[in-house]
Amino acid sequence: MSGLAMPKPDDATMRRRDEIVADMRIIVPGEGVVDAANSMRAFESDGLTAYRQLPLVVVLPQTVAQVSRVLKYCNDRNIRIVPRGSGTSLSGGALPLEDAVLLVMSRFNRILAIDFPNRVVVAQPGVTNLGITTAVEQEGFYYAPDPSSQIACSIGGNVAENSGGVHCLKYGLTANNVLGIEMVLMNGEVMRLGGSHLDAEGYDLLGVMTGSEGLLGVVTEVTVRILKKPETARALLIGFPTSEQGGQCVADIIGAGIIPGGMEMMDRPAIHAAEDFVHAGYPLDVEALLIVELDGPSVEVDHLITAVEAIAIRNGSTTCRISQSEQERLSFWAGRKAAFPAVGRISPDYYCMDGTIPRKELPRVLAGMRELSEKYGLGVANVFHAGDGNLHPLILYDANVPGELDKAESFGADILRLCVKVGGVLTGEHGVGVEKRDLMPEMFNQIDLDQQMRVKCAFDPNHLLNPGKVFPQLRRCAELGRMHISGGKLPFPDIPRF
Repeated sequence: MSGLAMPKPDDATMRRRDEIVADMRIIVPGEGVVDAANSMRAFESDGLTAYRQLPLVVVLPQTVAQVSRVLKYCNDRNIRIVPRGSGTSLSGGALPLEDAVLLVMSRFNRILAIDFPNRVVVAQPGVTNLGITTAVEQEGFYYAPDPSSQIACSIGGNVAENSGGVHCLKYGLTANNVLGIEMVLMNGEVMRLGGSHLDAEGYDLLGVMTGSEGLLGVVTEVTVRILKKPETARALLIGFPTSEQGGQCVADIIGAGIIPGGMEMMDRPAIHAAEDFVHAGYPLDVEALLIVELDGPSVEVDHLITAVEAIAIRNGSTTCRISQSEQERLSFWAGRKAAFPAVGRISPDYYCMDGTIPRKELPRVLAGMRELSEKYGLGVANVFHAGDGNLHPLILYDANVPGELDKAESFGADILRLCVKVGGVLTGEHGVGVEKRDLMPEMFNQIDLDQQMRVKCAFDPNHLLNPGKVFPQLRRCAELGRMHISGGKLPFPDIPRF
C-alpha cells in the first residue's frame, strides 16, 4: 500500500478466519457475508484508491440486532472492525484491514419516517444523501448539505465525516443538520443521542459522534433537519483574469455581509475539464471562475445580485452571467458537481486533497500551490468551497510512472502544511482517515492528541474500531500520559507505531 504503515495483522485472528466467517454467516444469514477474494475486491478501497487492502471478511447486516451481535462477537474475541458506508470517502477512512471484519451498512437503505410539520426525516444510514431530498421534494423541502458525491454517498457516511457541500456556507455542515442518531457501541450496546427535538441537555455526544470517522461506534439510524426550498434561487457565473482576483472577490462578498447559498471557485484546468465534460457554457478565457448562488425572497435576491455584480467588477471580473431560469442555474452547478470526474479525463490519476483556510488567505495559498506545482513538476486543478475556505486541490499524476504517486503525496502534504501555517486546518469535510493521519502533529501537540485519544478510549477501550485511522500512533489506553523516553527507549516496544 504505497509504503503506508498500518497496524500489524493479529496472527491469532488470521488463523481463526474460517471459524469467524462461519460464525458471521450464523449472525447474518443469506447473502450477508462475502468471503471470496474476487468478490471482496469491490470493497478493497474507498474513494482514495491509491491504497487498497482486502479485508478478513465482508459483512452486510440488515438489522440493528445483527450489527449489535457482530460488534459484541468481535469485541469478545478481540477482532477488529472497520465500518463502511457507500465507500465514497476520499481520505481512506473506510480502508479495510487484513485482519478486520469490514462492516458494510449499505443494506440499511430505508427512510423510516418523514415529519413535515416538524421538518425532520428519520433515515437508515445507507440512504443516499440525495435520496433524502428526493423523498421530500414533492412537498417543497430538501436536505441542505450536498457533497459532490450526493448521488452515491450515504447519510451515515456523511455523519462519520461531517460532510459539507456547496450549500454548507449558508446552511451548515452535517453537524448543523443532524438532530439525532441511533448507534451501536463496540460492546454491542445500542444507544440514542438526540432525536427529533432541538438541542438536548447534557454533554454534546451527538457532536462528538459527528465527524468521528467510525472510531467510536456504528450509526444505525439518523434523524436530520429538512428545510423549505427558498422562494427564489439564482446564480452568477463570474470570470476573473487571475485566481487572486477571484479569491479577493470572495472575501469582499462575505465582508459586505452577504452570505450566499453557495459560493464555489474553479481555476483554469478545472474550468476546461468541467466544460468539456458537461458543456455548461463556462467561459474558457478566464483563469478563475466563481459561482455565486443567492436565495430567498425574489426582491432580496435581485438586490443581492446587483451588489455582488458590483463587487465582482471592482475586483476586475471580465465576464458575469446571471441565471435567467432554474434550468440555467442548475447547468451552472452541473459543471461544478462533475468537476472531480471531469478532471479524470485530463489526467490518468489525480489525488484529491481537502484543507481549510481563512478566506482572506485564499490569494496567498493559491500562489503557494502554484509554486509547489513547479517544485514537484505536477499539475494541479483547483475546485473548492470558496465561501468557507474549504480547498479541494486535485493533484494530477500518473500512477504508472514510478515515483509519481510518492511525489503527489508529498505535494499534498505540503499543501496541508501551508493551510495550517496560514491559520487553517487539515480537513474541512473529507476527514483525516489515513491520508492526513501522519500530519496530525502539524496541527496538534501531544497533549491535544492524548485528549482526543481519551475520548476514543471511553467508547472503544480495546481500540478495535477502525484502528490505524486518524491517530498517528497506535497506543493502548493505559499508556496515555506515559509516553516518555527513558534511557533512549520507548516503553511498551511491542506496540506498533507508525
